[in-house]
Amino acid sequence: MLPLHTLSKPLSSAHDAKLICFPECFLQGYLLDETKARQYAIDLASLDFQCILDRLYRNDMVIIFGLIEKSAESLFNTAIVIQNGALKGRYRKTHLLRSEGFFTSGAETPVFSVSGLRFGLNICYDTNFPDLTKLMADKGAELIVCLSNNMMLHERAELYRHVHNSVRGDRCKEQGIWLVSSDVFGERDGRVSWGPTAVIDPNGEVLAQLPLGQAGILFFDIPKTSRG
Repeated sequence: MLPLHTLSKPLSSAHDAKLICFPECFLQGYLLDETKARQYAIDLASLDFQCILDRLYRNDMVIIFGLIEKSAESLFNTAIVIQNGALKGRYRKTHLLRSEGFFTSGAETPVFSVSGLRFGLNICYDTNFPDLTKLMADKGAELIVCLSNNMMLHERAELYRHVHNSVRGDRCKEQGIWLVSSDVFGERDGRVSWGPTAVIDPNGEVLAQLPLGQAGILFFDIPKTSRG
């Protein structure tokens, strides 16, 4: 069994975690104003990013978090994978919402490994697209780690309050794969996010979830299923 934690508290709270996941655009916030996004975007080859790496623990724990990445003139909604204080890889959001039109869509579907468990990454809206999950499952992924930021206007947030897990559960059933999500909660500028931060099994069943609208740390053991 692999201890896997998705959390919204400092790293020091997760003493035995093998993998820790934070939400979409965790580093700078989910910025939909292009001017602000460019102001705060970070180049993964820069000294600024190296300073971030230098502040992280040097151990085998895998840390995943979202950020706004710049590369040349392009901006990406990116999830990065860090281990032992080093960048192990990144995933750039493939499927973008209309409001994210100034980002460039990612073109790669990398698969990573932690303690023998292979996993791929989705960022929020990506989970609406079965082909993306299939690409990762075909590469041997047993788990999808989904970084999310579901801030919506109140009426829409209420409508989608229980839809996110249903959609993600469909991806799990289609490929016989696990999924964990790490989401934000709270209200800002007339928008609200309920979450969810949850664990869904290959049958599409929600096995664990933080209470909607509350901060917390979700602990769960993901079994190794030894996919192809």
